Amino acid sequence: MTVIEETIEKLKVLQDILSRKYAIQKEIEDLPRTLATKKELVSRLKKSYIEKNSIYEETRRKVADTRVRLQEAEADREKYESQMDQITTAREYDALEKEIRDASDREQEYRKELQRYEKELEDQKIRLEREESMIHSEEEELQQERDKIDSETKEKTGLLKELEHSEGETIPGMDGDLLFKFERIIRSKSGEGIVAIRGGVCTGCQMILPNQFVNDVRSGSDILFCPYCSKIVFFSDETDNAPETGFADSDEEGLADLVDDDFDEDLFESYELEGFDDEDTPDDEEDVDEDIGEDSLDDDDSDDDDDVEDVDDGDEELIDDDDDIDGDDDFEDGEEEELDD
Repeated sequence: MTVIEETIEKLKVLQDILSRKYAIQKEIEDLPRTLATKKELVSRLKKSYIEKNSIYEETRRKVADTRVRLQEAEADREKYESQMDQITTAREYDALEKEIRDASDREQEYRKELQRYEKELEDQKIRLEREESMIHSEEEELQQERDKIDSETKEKTGLLKELEHSEGETIPGMDGDLLFKFERIIRSKSGEGIVAIRGGVCTGCQMILPNQFVNDVRSGSDILFCPYCSKIVFFSDETDNAPETGFADSDEEGLADLVDDDFDEDLFESYELEGFDDEDTPDDEEDVDEDIGEDSLDDDDSDDDDDVEDVDDGDEELIDDDDDIDGDDDFEDGEEEELDD
C-alpha cells in the first residue's frame, strides 16, 4: 500500500471519528439552551407574579382605607342623628339634616367602593395563587431538566473523550496542513470530507469530473480535492468496469470525425434513383448532363423555329423518333408549305 493509499484509508476512519465528535460537541452546546428557555419562562412568571402581587397589595390598602372612611361616615351619621333631639330652631334642624344626609351619602359611596375593592382583591388573590402554583411547577421541571442535562452532558463528555482518544491514535504521521483542511471540510460539509469517484462523477456533489482529473485521482500520486465541492476524492474500485462519463480532452473536434470519406458514395450506392435501371444509370456527370439535355428537347415544342435551329447533328436520332418531325428534308418542305399558306 502506497503512502497516498494509506493516507486515504486514515482519512476515511478519521471522517467517522470527526463527524461523530462534532455532532456530540454540538449536542453538548445545545443542551443548555433548553435549560435557558425554561429559566427564562420561570423568570417571566416570577416577574409577572411580583407585578400582580404589588397590585394586590395596593388593592388591600384601598380596602382598608375604604373601610376606615366607611366607619367614619357611619359614625358621623349616628352622631348627627343623636343631635336631632337637641335642636330648638328650624335653622339648626335644616343644618343638622343636611349633615346627616351628606354622611349617609358618603357611607353609601364608601360601601360601594368597599364592595368593588373586595371583589377585585378576591380575583387578584385567585390569580396570584394560580401563578404561584405555576411557578412552583415550572421550578420543579427546571430542576428535573437541569438534572437531566447534567446526566446527558456527563455521558456525552465520556463519549467525546473516547472519540478524541481514537482520533489521537489515527492522526500520527499525517500532514498537519492536510488535517487542518480536512477538519474544516468536515465542519462545513455536514460531517463529510472525503468521497469516492464513481463513473467519473463525484459522489459528494454529483458533478461530472474531467477525465484528466479522474485519471490523476486514479493514479494515486497525490491527495486531490473536488474542484466543485472541495471535498477530498479517491478513486473507488467499483468503477473499474464502469463507463467513463467525464469530459474528453478532444470533445472540441465536434461531429466532423463521425463522417466517413466515402459517405457520398455509400449513399448513392444504397439509394435507387427512380426512373433509372441498372443499364441506364449514368457512368459519369457528362452522361447525366447529356440525358438531361435530350429530355429537355423532347419536352420542347417542335414547331418552334428557334428550337429547330438549336438542334445539332448529334440529336438526329431524337428528332427521328418525334411524330411531328420526319427528317431534315421533310421539315424543310413542311416549312415551305406553311409559309405559302
